[in-house]
Amino acid sequence: MIIYTFPIRTAFIDRDVDMISPELDIKPLEFTQSPAALPFYFILQFFQLLWFLPKTTQYLCFFGGYHSVLPVWFGKVFGKKCSIQAGGTDCINMPEIGYGNFRKKWLRKATVYSFKNCSLILPVAQALVKQNYRYDPTISPKQGLLNLIPDLTTPIQVIPNGFDTEFWRNLNTDRQPLSFMSVATGTSNPARAKVKGYDLLEQLAAHHREFTFTIVGDPNYYSPNPNVKVLGKQTPTQLLTLYNSHRFYLQLSTSEGFPNALGEAMATGCIPIGSAVGAIPEIIGDKRLVLKTKNYEDLDLLVEELQDSDVWSISHTVQERIQTSFPFNKRKNTLLRILEPANS
Repeated sequence: MIIYTFPIRTAFIDRDVDMISPELDIKPLEFTQSPAALPFYFILQFFQLLWFLPKTTQYLCFFGGYHSVLPVWFGKVFGKKCSIQAGGTDCINMPEIGYGNFRKKWLRKATVYSFKNCSLILPVAQALVKQNYRYDPTISPKQGLLNLIPDLTTPIQVIPNGFDTEFWRNLNTDRQPLSFMSVATGTSNPARAKVKGYDLLEQLAAHHREFTFTIVGDPNYYSPNPNVKVLGKQTPTQLLTLYNSHRFYLQLSTSEGFPNALGEAMATGCIPIGSAVGAIPEIIGDKRLVLKTKNYEDLDLLVEELQDSDVWSISHTVQERIQTSFPFNKRKNTLLRILEPANS
């Protein structure tokens, strides 16, 4: 049995469980993101891991952090493989915007211990391994695991996310010509909203009243602009309908690993506009659609040029890119090969 730990249950956690469970026995164990609850959860997790120990073949964690310390320790003590899927914040140090595990003393120690002592690191993007960050000049350029943990020797294998393009598809419905969409959770926290690039989105909304924007994921997010509509979390079917009613998708994050919503939106035919961080340029593929530095004037120019482009052709191209470069089965098969009992 694989013990799968993570700080909070999200759509991509469910996707992994759904991907693995038909082939291998997997037990999800949620931890916590609440600092006040940490002592209780460490005790709870210890006894959970002890209880399942006789049946456990290996450990799998999404993100390195507090929740991965005990699975890594159990793995070392009892000779069981422990793999960590690095997702983003666990490979970043950006105190300038209040983001990244490495900006907090004890969380940094937990993250470093986990990555140094686990069996294998599985980042979702090459940029999380090592990157020379240039998007926001106020932020340190040295990001990624090998920059933040210079003496790291744990084996690393990048496995990009994959998308089910039989579900995430173009429904060929009418799209509002000047409509923009973005998906993120926790954005009622101003620091989180800035990490996700909503400061630039709001500037665009303020300067272009003829544009409409839909922000999905946090019903408590507040926008001062009347042309911004805010929705809470949506089901996959609801998201599919929303993507298909919008022309553009904005992923203007200040920091990012491999954003799932961007790939989903592209697979449905949304034209992406993304920042030059993490795997975003790799996912998008077309340099015309990537904002190189965090600058509103450059964003405004990019959007203006797109309005004069052949949007139908671009839409078709981005759909094809997701289908050919990031298929769901490629990630599934790679992950399952790594998790096979013979490899544990």
